[in-house]
Amino acid sequence: MALWFLLLGVLGLFTYFTVQRSAAGVTRTPVWLLWLVMMAPAFIWTGWLLANGEDAQMPLALLLGPFLLCPVLYWGLVQWGRITPSPTKPEDANSDSPPTPNPLQPKPVIKPINREEEATLQTCFPWSIYYLQNVEYRPQALICRGQLRSSPDIAYKTVRENIETQFGDRFLVIFQEGLNGKPFFALVPNVQSKASTVRGKAKARPMLALVLLLLTLVTTTFGGLLLAGVTPGDPPLEVAEMLAMGLPYGLALMAILGCHELAHYLAARRYKIQATLPYFIPIPPTPIFPFGTFGAFIQMRSPVPNRKALFDVGIAGPLSGFIVTLPLLFWGLAQSQIVARADDSAILNFDSFDPQASLLLTIFSRLALGAQLTAESAIDLHPVAIAGCIGLIITALNLMPVGQLDGGHIVHAMFGQRMGANIGQVARLLVLLLSFVQTEYLLWAILLLFIPAVDEPALNDVTELDNRRDLLGLVTLALLVIIILPMPPPILRLLF
Repeated sequence: MALWFLLLGVLGLFTYFTVQRSAAGVTRTPVWLLWLVMMAPAFIWTGWLLANGEDAQMPLALLLGPFLLCPVLYWGLVQWGRITPSPTKPEDANSDSPPTPNPLQPKPVIKPINREEEATLQTCFPWSIYYLQNVEYRPQALICRGQLRSSPDIAYKTVRENIETQFGDRFLVIFQEGLNGKPFFALVPNVQSKASTVRGKAKARPMLALVLLLLTLVTTTFGGLLLAGVTPGDPPLEVAEMLAMGLPYGLALMAILGCHELAHYLAARRYKIQATLPYFIPIPPTPIFPFGTFGAFIQMRSPVPNRKALFDVGIAGPLSGFIVTLPLLFWGLAQSQIVARADDSAILNFDSFDPQASLLLTIFSRLALGAQLTAESAIDLHPVAIAGCIGLIITALNLMPVGQLDGGHIVHAMFGQRMGANIGQVARLLVLLLSFVQTEYLLWAILLLFIPAVDEPALNDVTELDNRRDLLGLVTLALLVIIILPMPPPILRLLF
Protein backbone atom coordinates (compact mmCIF):
# COMPACT_ATOMS: atom_id res chain seq x y z
CA MET A 1 0.00 0.00 0.00
CA ALA A 2 2.96 2.32 0.62
CA LEU A 3 4.09 1.79 -2.98
CA TRP A 4 0.54 2.60 -4.08
CA PHE A 5 0.69 5.96 -2.26
CA LEU A 6 4.09 6.75 -3.81
CA LEU A 7 2.79 6.09 -7.30
CA LEU A 8 -0.40 8.01 -6.52
CA GLY A 9 1.70 11.05 -5.62
CA VAL A 10 3.74 10.80 -8.84
CA LEU A 11 0.53 10.41 -10.83
CA GLY A 12 -0.99 13.45 -9.10
CA LEU A 13 1.96 15.68 -10.00
CA PHE A 14 1.98 14.44 -13.59
CA THR A 15 -1.76 15.01 -13.91
CA TYR A 16 -1.60 18.53 -12.48
CA PHE A 17 1.07 19.70 -14.90
CA THR A 18 -0.76 18.02 -17.80
CA VAL A 19 -4.05 19.75 -16.95
CA GLN A 20 -2.33 23.08 -16.39
CA ARG A 21 -0.60 22.90 -19.75
CA SER A 22 -3.58 21.72 -21.78
CA ALA A 23 -6.57 23.52 -20.22
CA ALA A 24 -5.38 26.67 -18.45
CA GLY A 25 -5.41 28.78 -21.61
CA VAL A 26 -8.80 27.69 -22.96
CA THR A 27 -11.11 27.72 -19.94
CA ARG A 28 -11.84 29.80 -16.83
CA THR A 29 -12.55 26.69 -14.80
CA PRO A 30 -9.92 26.51 -12.03
CA VAL A 31 -7.06 24.13 -12.74
CA TRP A 32 -7.35 22.60 -9.26
CA LEU A 33 -10.97 21.64 -9.96
CA LEU A 34 -10.11 20.01 -13.29
CA TRP A 35 -7.23 18.21 -11.60
CA LEU A 36 -9.51 16.97 -8.84
CA VAL A 37 -11.99 15.57 -11.37
CA MET A 38 -9.26 13.73 -13.30
CA MET A 39 -7.78 12.34 -10.09
CA ALA A 40 -11.18 11.37 -8.67
CA PRO A 41 -11.07 7.73 -9.92
CA ALA A 42 -7.68 7.17 -8.28
CA PHE A 43 -8.84 8.77 -5.02
CA ILE A 44 -12.11 6.82 -4.97
CA TRP A 45 -10.41 3.48 -5.64
CA THR A 46 -7.66 4.17 -3.11
CA GLY A 47 -10.21 5.06 -0.45
CA TRP A 48 -12.16 1.88 -1.14
CA LEU A 49 -9.00 -0.23 -0.90
CA LEU A 50 -8.08 1.41 2.41
CA ALA A 51 -11.54 0.68 3.79
CA ASN A 52 -11.89 -2.89 2.50
CA GLY A 53 -8.34 -4.20 2.03
CA GLU A 54 -6.32 -4.96 -1.07
CA ASP A 55 -7.73 -8.48 -1.43
CA ALA A 56 -11.39 -7.41 -1.48
CA GLN A 57 -13.29 -7.55 -4.78
CA MET A 58 -14.28 -4.07 -5.93
CA PRO A 59 -17.89 -3.75 -7.22
CA LEU A 60 -18.21 -3.38 -10.97
CA ALA A 61 -20.21 -0.14 -10.70
CA LEU A 62 -17.55 1.45 -8.49
CA LEU A 63 -14.80 0.34 -10.85
CA LEU A 64 -16.41 1.40 -14.12
CA GLY A 65 -18.41 4.41 -12.91
CA PRO A 66 -15.58 6.86 -12.11
CA PHE A 67 -13.57 5.59 -15.07
CA LEU A 68 -16.38 6.47 -17.51
CA LEU A 69 -17.99 9.50 -15.83
CA CYS A 70 -14.98 11.60 -14.80
CA PRO A 71 -13.67 12.23 -18.35
CA VAL A 72 -17.19 13.34 -19.35
CA LEU A 73 -17.39 15.65 -16.31
CA TYR A 74 -13.94 17.02 -17.11
CA TRP A 75 -15.03 17.85 -20.68
CA GLY A 76 -18.19 19.48 -19.38
CA LEU A 77 -16.27 21.69 -16.93
CA VAL A 78 -13.86 22.76 -19.66
CA GLN A 79 -16.80 23.69 -21.93
CA TRP A 80 -18.64 25.44 -19.07
CA GLY A 81 -15.73 27.78 -18.50
CA ARG A 82 -14.41 27.95 -22.04
CA ILE A 83 -13.04 31.35 -23.02
CA THR A 84 -15.09 32.74 -25.91
CA PRO A 85 -14.30 35.90 -27.89
CA SER A 86 -16.40 38.96 -27.21
CA PRO A 87 -17.85 40.32 -30.44
CA THR A 88 -17.06 43.90 -31.39
CA LYS A 89 -19.99 46.24 -30.82
CA PRO A 90 -21.27 48.22 -33.88
CA GLU A 91 -20.77 51.56 -32.14
CA ASP A 92 -17.12 50.73 -31.59
CA ALA A 93 -16.54 50.64 -35.32
CA ASN A 94 -17.67 54.27 -35.75
CA SER A 95 -15.88 55.63 -32.71
CA ASP A 96 -12.95 58.00 -33.17
CA SER A 97 -11.26 56.80 -29.98
CA PRO A 98 -8.92 53.87 -30.15
CA PRO A 99 -10.60 50.59 -29.24
CA THR A 100 -9.94 49.13 -25.83
CA PRO A 101 -7.95 45.93 -26.25
CA ASN A 102 -9.85 42.84 -25.23
CA PRO A 103 -7.51 40.05 -24.12
CA LEU A 104 -10.22 37.48 -24.72
CA GLN A 105 -10.90 38.52 -28.30
CA PRO A 106 -8.92 36.44 -30.82
CA LYS A 107 -6.56 38.21 -33.12
CA PRO A 108 -7.62 38.39 -36.76
CA VAL A 109 -6.21 35.68 -38.96
CA ILE A 110 -3.12 37.04 -40.67
CA LYS A 111 -2.31 35.37 -43.94
CA PRO A 112 1.25 34.01 -43.86
CA ILE A 113 1.52 34.56 -47.63
CA ASN A 114 0.62 37.51 -49.87
CA ARG A 115 -1.40 37.43 -53.10
CA GLU A 116 1.60 36.76 -55.31
CA GLU A 117 2.74 33.90 -53.10
CA GLU A 118 -0.81 32.55 -53.08
CA ALA A 119 -0.66 32.32 -56.86
CA THR A 120 2.71 30.61 -56.56
CA LEU A 121 1.21 28.16 -54.06
CA GLN A 122 -1.34 27.09 -56.68
CA THR A 123 1.49 25.93 -58.95
CA CYS A 124 2.87 23.65 -56.22
CA PHE A 125 -0.10 21.30 -56.68
CA PRO A 126 0.02 19.69 -60.17
CA TRP A 127 -3.54 18.86 -61.24
CA SER A 128 -2.51 15.31 -62.23
CA ILE A 129 -1.03 14.68 -58.76
CA TYR A 130 -3.29 16.58 -56.36
CA TYR A 131 -6.01 18.82 -57.79
CA LEU A 132 -6.16 21.82 -55.43
CA GLN A 133 -9.70 23.18 -55.00
CA ASN A 134 -9.46 25.71 -52.15
CA VAL A 135 -7.11 27.12 -49.51
CA GLU A 136 -8.37 27.83 -45.99
CA TYR A 137 -6.48 30.25 -43.76
CA ARG A 138 -6.37 29.16 -40.14
CA PRO A 139 -4.58 30.87 -37.23
CA GLN A 140 -1.88 28.20 -37.21
CA ALA A 141 -1.86 26.72 -40.70
CA LEU A 142 -2.93 26.88 -44.35
CA ILE A 143 -5.33 24.06 -45.16
CA CYS A 144 -5.15 22.99 -48.81
CA ARG A 145 -8.05 20.77 -49.84
CA GLY A 146 -8.56 19.02 -53.13
CA GLN A 147 -8.71 15.68 -54.93
CA LEU A 148 -5.93 13.09 -54.73
CA ARG A 149 -5.14 11.82 -58.24
CA SER A 150 -2.03 9.71 -57.60
CA SER A 151 -0.61 7.54 -54.85
CA PRO A 152 -0.30 9.29 -51.47
CA ASP A 153 3.46 8.78 -51.42
CA ILE A 154 3.99 10.41 -54.83
CA ALA A 155 1.57 13.23 -54.01
CA TYR A 156 3.28 14.12 -50.75
CA LYS A 157 6.77 13.94 -52.21
CA THR A 158 5.85 16.08 -55.21
CA VAL A 159 3.97 18.76 -53.28
CA ARG A 160 6.58 18.96 -50.53
CA GLU A 161 9.43 19.36 -53.02
CA ASN A 162 7.50 22.06 -54.92
CA ILE A 163 6.75 24.00 -51.73
CA GLU A 164 10.36 23.74 -50.56
CA THR A 165 11.49 25.02 -53.96
CA GLN A 166 9.15 28.03 -53.84
CA PHE A 167 9.13 28.83 -50.11
CA GLY A 168 12.28 27.23 -48.73
CA ASP A 169 11.83 25.95 -45.19
CA ARG A 170 9.12 28.44 -44.19
CA PHE A 171 6.49 25.67 -43.86
CA LEU A 172 6.21 22.16 -42.52
CA VAL A 173 4.14 20.19 -45.06
CA ILE A 174 1.69 17.83 -43.35
CA PHE A 175 -0.48 15.34 -45.27
CA GLN A 176 -3.48 13.97 -43.34
CA GLU A 177 -6.87 12.36 -43.83
CA GLY A 178 -9.91 14.49 -43.00
CA LEU A 179 -13.02 13.33 -41.19
CA ASN A 180 -14.59 12.59 -44.58
CA GLY A 181 -11.71 10.31 -45.48
CA LYS A 182 -10.28 12.71 -48.07
CA PRO A 183 -6.59 13.61 -47.65
CA PHE A 184 -5.61 17.26 -47.33
CA PHE A 185 -2.38 19.24 -46.95
CA ALA A 186 -1.64 21.53 -44.01
CA LEU A 187 1.18 24.07 -44.29
CA VAL A 188 2.36 24.99 -40.79
CA PRO A 189 4.81 27.89 -40.32
CA ASN A 190 8.15 26.41 -39.32
CA VAL A 191 9.23 28.39 -36.26
CA GLN A 192 12.60 26.61 -36.21
CA SER A 193 13.36 27.06 -39.86
CA LYS A 194 16.72 28.77 -39.33
CA ALA A 195 17.88 27.47 -35.98
CA SER A 196 16.64 23.91 -35.76
CA THR A 197 19.96 22.25 -36.55
CA VAL A 198 21.99 24.45 -34.23
CA ARG A 199 19.47 24.16 -31.42
CA GLY A 200 19.26 20.41 -31.81
CA LYS A 201 23.02 20.00 -31.51
CA ALA A 202 23.19 22.34 -28.54
CA LYS A 203 20.65 20.24 -26.64
CA ALA A 204 22.26 16.87 -27.25
CA ARG A 205 23.97 17.12 -23.82
CA PRO A 206 26.18 14.00 -23.92
CA MET A 207 27.71 14.86 -20.54
CA LEU A 208 24.26 14.99 -18.93
CA ALA A 209 23.40 11.60 -20.44
CA LEU A 210 26.69 10.14 -19.14
CA VAL A 211 26.23 11.55 -15.63
CA LEU A 212 22.67 10.21 -15.43
CA LEU A 213 23.86 6.82 -16.68
CA LEU A 214 26.55 6.59 -13.97
CA LEU A 215 24.19 7.78 -11.24
CA THR A 216 21.58 5.23 -12.31
CA LEU A 217 24.20 2.48 -12.27
CA VAL A 218 24.96 3.42 -8.64
CA THR A 219 21.30 3.59 -7.56
CA THR A 220 20.38 0.32 -9.30
CA THR A 221 23.39 -1.41 -7.75
CA PHE A 222 22.20 -0.38 -4.29
CA GLY A 223 18.71 -1.43 -5.37
CA GLY A 224 20.14 -4.85 -6.21
CA LEU A 225 21.46 -5.08 -2.64
CA LEU A 226 17.99 -4.43 -1.24
CA LEU A 227 16.44 -6.97 -3.59
CA ALA A 228 19.11 -9.50 -2.54
CA GLY A 229 18.00 -9.13 1.07
CA VAL A 230 20.58 -6.66 2.41
CA THR A 231 18.89 -4.12 4.69
CA PRO A 232 20.29 -0.82 6.02
CA GLY A 233 20.62 -2.30 9.53
CA ASP A 234 22.87 -5.21 8.45
CA PRO A 235 26.63 -5.17 9.13
CA PRO A 236 28.59 -3.21 6.49
CA LEU A 237 29.86 -5.21 3.51
CA GLU A 238 33.13 -5.04 1.68
CA VAL A 239 33.08 -3.19 -1.63
CA ALA A 240 33.70 -6.43 -3.53
CA GLU A 241 30.77 -8.10 -1.76
CA MET A 242 28.49 -5.16 -2.48
CA LEU A 243 29.39 -5.22 -6.16
CA ALA A 244 28.98 -8.98 -6.38
CA MET A 245 25.49 -8.82 -4.86
CA GLY A 246 24.15 -5.59 -6.36
CA LEU A 247 25.86 -5.17 -9.72
CA PRO A 248 24.23 -8.13 -11.56
CA TYR A 249 20.78 -6.62 -11.07
CA GLY A 250 21.97 -3.11 -11.90
CA LEU A 251 23.77 -4.13 -15.08
CA ALA A 252 20.91 -6.39 -16.23
CA LEU A 253 18.23 -3.72 -15.74
CA MET A 254 20.32 -0.98 -17.34
CA ALA A 255 21.12 -3.23 -20.30
CA ILE A 256 17.39 -3.75 -20.87
CA LEU A 257 16.48 -0.07 -20.48
CA GLY A 258 19.52 1.12 -22.41
CA CYS A 259 18.96 -1.15 -25.41
CA HIS A 260 15.29 -0.15 -25.49
CA GLU A 261 16.03 3.58 -25.66
CA LEU A 262 19.16 3.24 -27.79
CA ALA A 263 17.11 1.39 -30.41
CA HIS A 264 14.64 4.28 -30.45
CA TYR A 265 17.53 6.73 -30.83
CA LEU A 266 19.22 4.84 -33.68
CA ALA A 267 15.91 4.37 -35.52
CA ALA A 268 15.19 8.10 -35.19
CA ARG A 269 18.63 9.01 -36.48
CA ARG A 270 18.15 6.66 -39.42
CA TYR A 271 15.22 8.80 -40.54
CA LYS A 272 17.10 12.03 -39.72
CA ILE A 273 14.78 12.82 -36.82
CA GLN A 274 16.45 15.04 -34.24
CA ALA A 275 16.52 13.16 -30.94
CA THR A 276 18.35 13.40 -27.63
CA LEU A 277 20.60 10.69 -26.31
CA PRO A 278 18.96 8.24 -23.87
CA TYR A 279 18.52 9.81 -20.44
CA PHE A 280 18.25 7.49 -17.43
CA ILE A 281 16.21 8.55 -14.38
CA PRO A 282 17.99 7.60 -11.14
CA ILE A 283 16.13 7.42 -7.85
CA PRO A 284 17.52 6.42 -4.44
CA PRO A 285 16.30 2.89 -3.66
CA THR A 286 14.11 2.37 -0.61
CA PRO A 287 12.44 -0.73 0.86
CA ILE A 288 9.17 0.58 -0.61
CA PHE A 289 10.59 1.21 -4.11
CA PRO A 290 13.90 -0.71 -4.33
CA PHE A 291 14.39 -0.63 -8.11
CA GLY A 292 16.76 2.35 -8.22
CA THR A 293 15.35 3.98 -11.37
CA PHE A 294 12.17 5.24 -12.96
CA GLY A 295 13.39 4.10 -16.40
CA ALA A 296 14.93 5.99 -19.31
CA PHE A 297 13.69 8.10 -22.20
CA ILE A 298 14.67 10.02 -25.32
CA GLN A 299 13.06 13.15 -26.76
CA MET A 300 12.36 13.59 -30.47
CA ARG A 301 12.71 17.25 -31.46
CA SER A 302 11.67 17.22 -35.08
CA PRO A 303 8.56 15.85 -36.80
CA VAL A 304 8.29 12.22 -37.88
CA PRO A 305 8.39 12.19 -41.70
CA ASN A 306 5.88 9.38 -42.40
CA ARG A 307 4.04 6.42 -40.94
CA LYS A 308 6.84 4.07 -41.94
CA ALA A 309 9.30 6.04 -39.81
CA LEU A 310 6.73 6.26 -36.98
CA PHE A 311 6.36 2.47 -37.05
CA ASP A 312 10.08 1.73 -37.16
CA VAL A 313 10.94 4.16 -34.36
CA GLY A 314 8.03 2.95 -32.22
CA ILE A 315 8.68 -0.77 -32.60
CA ALA A 316 12.49 -0.66 -32.36
CA GLY A 317 12.56 -0.02 -28.61
CA PRO A 318 10.18 -2.74 -27.33
CA LEU A 319 11.59 -5.43 -29.63
CA SER A 320 15.22 -4.62 -28.76
CA GLY A 321 14.46 -4.51 -25.05
CA PHE A 322 12.53 -7.78 -25.31
CA ILE A 323 15.37 -9.53 -27.13
CA VAL A 324 17.82 -8.47 -24.41
CA THR A 325 15.34 -9.41 -21.67
CA LEU A 326 14.80 -13.03 -22.73
CA PRO A 327 18.30 -14.48 -22.04
CA LEU A 328 18.65 -12.49 -18.83
CA LEU A 329 15.24 -13.67 -17.63
CA PHE A 330 15.97 -17.29 -18.52
CA TRP A 331 19.35 -17.27 -16.72
CA GLY A 332 17.90 -15.47 -13.70
CA LEU A 333 15.01 -17.93 -13.41
CA ALA A 334 17.45 -20.84 -13.60
CA GLN A 335 19.31 -19.36 -10.58
CA SER A 336 16.10 -18.78 -8.61
CA GLN A 337 14.70 -20.93 -5.81
CA ILE A 338 11.34 -22.67 -5.77
CA VAL A 339 9.22 -21.99 -2.66
CA ALA A 340 5.77 -23.06 -1.55
CA ARG A 341 2.90 -21.10 -2.99
CA ALA A 342 1.30 -18.76 -0.44
CA ASP A 343 -1.74 -16.52 -0.27
CA ASP A 344 0.39 -13.43 -0.94
CA SER A 345 2.15 -14.90 -3.99
CA ALA A 346 1.86 -12.40 -6.84
CA ILE A 347 3.65 -11.10 -9.90
CA LEU A 348 5.16 -8.19 -7.91
CA ASN A 349 6.11 -10.30 -4.87
CA PHE A 350 9.66 -11.23 -5.83
CA ASP A 351 10.15 -13.42 -2.72
CA SER A 352 7.06 -15.45 -3.61
CA PHE A 353 6.65 -14.81 -7.32
CA ASP A 354 3.59 -16.26 -9.06
CA PRO A 355 4.54 -16.98 -12.71
CA GLN A 356 0.95 -17.95 -13.56
CA ALA A 357 0.05 -14.26 -13.68
CA SER A 358 1.58 -14.19 -17.18
CA LEU A 359 1.34 -16.78 -19.95
CA LEU A 360 4.87 -16.02 -21.18
CA LEU A 361 6.38 -16.04 -17.68
CA THR A 362 4.78 -19.39 -16.91
CA ILE A 363 6.28 -20.98 -20.03
CA PHE A 364 9.70 -19.44 -19.39
CA SER A 365 9.67 -20.51 -15.73
CA ARG A 366 8.80 -24.06 -16.72
CA LEU A 367 11.61 -24.17 -19.29
CA ALA A 368 14.19 -22.71 -16.90
CA LEU A 369 13.30 -24.69 -13.76
CA GLY A 370 12.03 -27.92 -15.29
CA ALA A 371 9.84 -30.49 -13.58
CA GLN A 372 10.62 -29.22 -10.09
CA LEU A 373 8.28 -26.29 -10.75
CA THR A 374 4.67 -27.37 -10.19
CA ALA A 375 1.31 -25.67 -10.39
CA GLU A 376 1.44 -25.22 -6.59
CA SER A 377 4.89 -23.61 -6.57
CA ALA A 378 6.08 -20.04 -6.36
CA ILE A 379 9.57 -18.67 -7.03
CA ASP A 380 12.04 -16.71 -4.92
CA LEU A 381 13.56 -14.70 -7.75
CA HIS A 382 17.25 -14.10 -8.31
CA PRO A 383 18.03 -10.36 -8.76
CA VAL A 384 18.75 -10.89 -12.47
CA ALA A 385 15.37 -12.58 -12.83
CA ILE A 386 13.80 -9.57 -11.12
CA ALA A 387 15.46 -7.33 -13.72
CA GLY A 388 14.09 -9.62 -16.45
CA CYS A 389 10.55 -9.44 -15.03
CA ILE A 390 10.78 -5.65 -14.83
CA GLY A 391 11.97 -5.70 -18.45
CA LEU A 392 8.88 -7.67 -19.47
CA ILE A 393 6.62 -5.29 -17.54
CA ILE A 394 8.25 -2.29 -19.23
CA THR A 395 7.89 -3.95 -22.63
CA ALA A 396 4.21 -4.68 -22.02
CA LEU A 397 3.46 -1.18 -20.72
CA ASN A 398 5.19 0.46 -23.68
CA LEU A 399 3.34 -1.80 -26.12
CA MET A 400 -0.05 -0.67 -24.84
CA PRO A 401 -1.71 0.77 -27.99
CA VAL A 402 -2.52 4.13 -26.40
CA GLY A 403 -1.47 7.62 -27.47
CA GLN A 404 2.24 8.32 -27.54
CA LEU A 405 3.30 5.03 -26.02
CA ASP A 406 5.25 2.80 -28.39
CA GLY A 407 2.17 0.67 -28.96
CA GLY A 408 0.18 3.81 -29.76
CA HIS A 409 2.75 4.73 -32.43
CA ILE A 410 2.51 1.20 -33.85
CA VAL A 411 -1.30 1.08 -34.21
CA HIS A 412 -1.30 4.67 -35.52
CA ALA A 413 1.18 3.69 -38.21
CA MET A 414 -0.73 0.52 -39.07
CA PHE A 415 -4.33 1.76 -39.04
CA GLY A 416 -4.15 5.56 -39.21
CA GLN A 417 -4.47 8.26 -36.57
CA ARG A 418 -8.26 8.08 -35.98
CA MET A 419 -8.43 4.28 -35.90
CA GLY A 420 -5.36 4.18 -33.67
CA ALA A 421 -7.11 6.50 -31.20
CA ASN A 422 -10.19 4.25 -31.20
CA ILE A 423 -8.02 1.21 -30.54
CA GLY A 424 -6.46 3.08 -27.64
CA GLN A 425 -9.87 3.73 -26.08
CA VAL A 426 -10.75 0.03 -26.35
CA ALA A 427 -7.38 -0.95 -24.87
CA ARG A 428 -8.03 1.25 -21.83
CA LEU A 429 -11.33 -0.48 -21.18
CA LEU A 430 -9.84 -3.97 -21.66
CA VAL A 431 -7.05 -3.27 -19.17
CA LEU A 432 -9.65 -2.05 -16.69
CA LEU A 433 -11.65 -5.27 -17.14
CA LEU A 434 -8.44 -7.32 -16.81
CA SER A 435 -7.87 -5.70 -13.41
CA PHE A 436 -10.81 -7.80 -12.16
CA VAL A 437 -8.60 -10.86 -12.68
CA GLN A 438 -5.23 -9.27 -11.90
CA THR A 439 -5.59 -6.45 -9.37
CA GLU A 440 -2.07 -5.24 -10.24
CA TYR A 441 -3.45 -3.96 -13.55
CA LEU A 442 -5.70 -1.44 -11.80
CA LEU A 443 -2.74 0.94 -11.54
CA TRP A 444 -2.10 0.46 -15.28
CA ALA A 445 -5.73 1.31 -16.00
CA ILE A 446 -5.36 4.56 -14.03
CA LEU A 447 -2.13 5.49 -15.80
CA LEU A 448 -3.62 4.79 -19.23
CA LEU A 449 -6.63 6.95 -18.36
CA PHE A 450 -4.40 10.04 -18.20
CA ILE A 451 -2.47 9.40 -21.40
CA PRO A 452 -4.07 11.19 -24.40
CA ALA A 453 -5.50 8.60 -26.78
CA VAL A 454 -4.65 10.57 -29.94
CA ASP A 455 -1.08 10.33 -31.21
CA GLU A 456 0.56 13.24 -33.02
CA PRO A 457 0.44 12.92 -36.83
CA ALA A 458 3.44 12.26 -39.02
CA LEU A 459 4.18 14.74 -41.79
CA ASN A 460 2.93 12.23 -44.37
CA ASP A 461 0.18 10.59 -42.35
CA VAL A 462 -1.65 9.11 -45.35
CA THR A 463 0.75 6.65 -47.00
CA GLU A 464 0.11 3.20 -45.54
CA LEU A 465 2.63 0.59 -44.40
CA ASP A 466 3.78 -2.38 -46.45
CA ASN A 467 2.57 -5.90 -45.68
CA ARG A 468 5.82 -6.89 -43.94
CA ARG A 469 5.48 -4.11 -41.35
CA ASP A 470 1.78 -4.82 -40.87
CA LEU A 471 2.62 -8.46 -40.08
CA LEU A 472 5.41 -7.47 -37.71
CA GLY A 473 3.03 -5.07 -35.96
CA LEU A 474 0.43 -7.80 -35.45
CA VAL A 475 3.09 -10.16 -34.06
CA THR A 476 4.23 -7.46 -31.65
CA LEU A 477 0.68 -6.84 -30.42
CA ALA A 478 0.33 -10.61 -29.96
CA LEU A 479 3.49 -10.44 -27.81
CA LEU A 480 1.73 -7.89 -25.60
CA VAL A 481 -1.19 -10.28 -25.16
CA ILE A 482 0.92 -13.28 -24.08
CA ILE A 483 2.82 -11.10 -21.59
CA ILE A 484 -0.22 -9.66 -19.79
CA LEU A 485 -2.65 -12.58 -20.25
CA PRO A 486 -2.82 -14.86 -17.18
CA MET A 487 -2.09 -18.52 -17.78
CA PRO A 488 -5.36 -20.18 -18.97
CA PRO A 489 -6.21 -23.28 -16.92
CA PRO A 490 -6.32 -25.66 -19.94
CA ILE A 491 -2.74 -24.74 -20.94
CA LEU A 492 -1.68 -24.89 -17.28
CA ARG A 493 -2.85 -28.50 -17.07
CA LEU A 494 -0.81 -29.34 -20.18
CA LEU A 495 2.38 -27.82 -18.75
CA PHE A 496 2.08 -29.35 -15.29
